[in-house]
Amino acid sequence: MNPIDTFNLDIRSLSTFIAVLDEGSVSRAAVRLGVSQSAVSHTLDRLRQALGDALFVKSGRGIVPTRYAVQAGPHVRQILDDLHSLSSGPPFTPASAEFTFTIAANDYQRDLLLPGLLSVLRREAPGIRLQVIPSGIPTADMLRKDLCDLILSPHAPEATDIMQRGLMADRMVVFYDPARRQPPESLADYLKADHIGILFGTGEKTAFEGSLSARGLTRKTAVTVSNFSGLPGFLHGTDMLATAPRRMSEHLLKDFAWVHLPFDYKPFTMLMLWHKRNQNDPAHRWIRNHVNGVAAAMNSQNDHSI
Repeated sequence: MNPIDTFNLDIRSLSTFIAVLDEGSVSRAAVRLGVSQSAVSHTLDRLRQALGDALFVKSGRGIVPTRYAVQAGPHVRQILDDLHSLSSGPPFTPASAEFTFTIAANDYQRDLLLPGLLSVLRREAPGIRLQVIPSGIPTADMLRKDLCDLILSPHAPEATDIMQRGLMADRMVVFYDPARRQPPESLADYLKADHIGILFGTGEKTAFEGSLSARGLTRKTAVTVSNFSGLPGFLHGTDMLATAPRRMSEHLLKDFAWVHLPFDYKPFTMLMLWHKRNQNDPAHRWIRNHVNGVAAAMNSQNDHSI
């Protein structure tokens, strides 16, 4: 027997072999595969040459498999099963999975969504470790270079290889300490007040700050912090203002009053971002679905209008 020419073996040719083996007929195998009889015959000829065996021989009006073909059948079926499972990604069982999943999120997204995700992981997939890093204004390279597996941010990089899904809507509002001041009643009141600004630790300004500059508006920033978690300590007991997402009134800034901005500023959507190479990965998809589930539960519990 000649050495097997593996270059003549592929999924299509092996599938043809199994179809003929199952059907016991070239014509019925052709119907099953949706190809012509000549195509099946041609593929069998290539397989005979590659495997060094006749595989199927005439018997009366039909054909029968050779001993080699009968013995090879289970092995070929296993090869096809393995190839099909490979194409759908490695098997994933949450309860036994062990790996670290890195999510890039600023403190607003982190504190809003990730405690709920961690609860799911500890309950259903205790071997999956969650690592959270700051996102700043995220870039596509964060996902392309595997700096993180997922990004939670309202800022989507303009790139065709980055996938996204909307999680929830929010809008920027003005927080203040009601024990120390009244809410700003006009744009003039807002601009002349002392403000707490945000400059991410990664060095980028928030999109809101950029919008103010684009409008030609200038406000007086008394102190700048690197994340939203720095707002309560500076806001409490002062007459300053802090502009932050309205949903923060439900946790980090729940002890403060808020009013809408004195000018139009569109709501934004919290996004979940990932690289397209992970689109069909079962573990990645499982975690994405649970992040979406946490957000959906929060949306259903939230009675406030964004």
